[in-house]
Amino acid sequence: MEQRLSLVTLGVGDLGRARRFYEALGWRAAPGDDDDVVFFQAVGTIVALWGRDQLAHDSAVTDSGGWGGVTLAYNARSPEEVVSVIEEARAAGAVIGREPGETFWGGYSAVFIDPDGHPWEVAHNPYWTVGDDGAVTLGAG
Repeated sequence: MEQRLSLVTLGVGDLGRARRFYEALGWRAAPGDDDDVVFFQAVGTIVALWGRDQLAHDSAVTDSGGWGGVTLAYNARSPEEVVSVIEEARAAGAVIGREPGETFWGGYSAVFIDPDGHPWEVAHNPYWTVGDDGAVTLGAG
C-alpha cells in the first residue's frame, strides 16, 4: 500500500446543512453531486459528506454517536491566515473550540467544530511548508 490518503468521508446528520456549511467556507462541490453524497476536490484528496448512518453501515461499524477519535487539519501559511480561516468558520456557523493562539510546540493554531461535531485544527506550523497549491511538506522550505 502506498503511503497516501485519497478520500476522507465525514458522516453527517443533515447533508444539506453540512453542504451549506462547507460551501459557506468557500468550498465548491463537484458537479453532478446528488442528494445522497457530496464530494469536494481538495489538494491531493477528496472530501465527501455522506449520511452518518449510511457511512457507518458501509464501513461495517456501530455508530456510538460520539467523537470518533479523528481531527481534521488545515495548515495555514501564517498566523494571520489561521485567524482569517477561523473567522470564516465562525461566520459559516462553526463552534470555535479553541481561539487562535500560540502553541506549546512553537506554532499558532485554533480549532473549529463543524455542525456535525467534526473538529478542524487550523494551524501554522513554522517547521512545515505549505506550497502555492496548498500541498503540505514536512520541513521548513
